[in-house]
Amino acid sequence: MDVTTTALRAEVVRDRYRSRLPERLEELAGPVEGTVDLPLHVVWSGRTSYALDRPKSRMTLYRTVLAEGQREDLAAFLHHRLLAEQWPVLRRLVSPCIREVWEDAFPELLRTAPADTTAG
Repeated sequence: MDVTTTALRAEVVRDRYRSRLPERLEELAGPVEGTVDLPLHVVWSGRTSYALDRPKSRMTLYRTVLAEGQREDLAAFLHHRLLAEQWPVLRRLVSPCIREVWEDAFPELLRTAPADTTAG
């Protein structure tokens, strides 16, 4: 596969993630406590239930929803404050396309990220 094809595929993926974004982070009004059970269209195998009071579980939930959720899922399952609080670590766990799309759309997330933004 040549460089042009790879770049075009990456842009298609970025466009797909861009189309799912809320207009404002505050639209992410999901729960901040309790347990979240994701529907099968978001997580089709393995673990489907996540405890928000457990950091690793919450991080896995956010990573999964960012990667697989549609716009409605983002608003229903993610909370803007928790996303911003977790972003310095979460940004290293999601794909570069997801990270770029979210940070381009919401520069305020960059303020929560560490100074070294070269991590993949």
